[in-house]
Amino acid sequence: MDTNFQFLGLIFIINLAYVALNTIRFMLTMKGYRLIAPLVSMVEITIYIVGLGLVLDRLDNFLNIAAYALGYGVGIAVGIQIEEYLALGHIMVTAIVPDVKSEIAEALRDLGYGVTTSYALGKEGDRLVLEILTTRKSERKLYKQISEIESKAFVISYEPKYISGGFWTKKVKKRRNALKQRGEL
Repeated sequence: MDTNFQFLGLIFIINLAYVALNTIRFMLTMKGYRLIAPLVSMVEITIYIVGLGLVLDRLDNFLNIAAYALGYGVGIAVGIQIEEYLALGHIMVTAIVPDVKSEIAEALRDLGYGVTTSYALGKEGDRLVLEILTTRKSERKLYKQISEIESKAFVISYEPKYISGGFWTKKVKKRRNALKQRGEL
């Protein structure tokens, strides 16, 4: 069995690229990017056919299959990293605070977030409920800011499918941009 490390590297790189593109295409599809997702899928499937063809033509060499599998696994990890880096879309964060007199809503608004508050009754009494819409890029920063302001907050998040109108879409974007220009964000 003759081992060609360049060929193994090619198989690895091709499958890594295929799986990373697959992850990106799936993300774009789920986020509703109807024009770019099909274009990415065309590149993705072309890479897939080339990579699979290379392996199927040389099934007698187990290392080819191993390189293909390793490329697949690393491609998943790379795809996850790319998805986190791109962080397309928005996130809806619900924070439930045990102190109904907490100033967390105003503090978050001062940081540029749109916050809607309501009151709820929990097992141990009244609670302040905050609904905060933000971009996925600032998701982790929001979690940290909530924790710094109110360490006992219960936080849960989800991705909204549809957003229309409201304060957030206009005013918060302007306010966050102003804060960024002043270097406060």
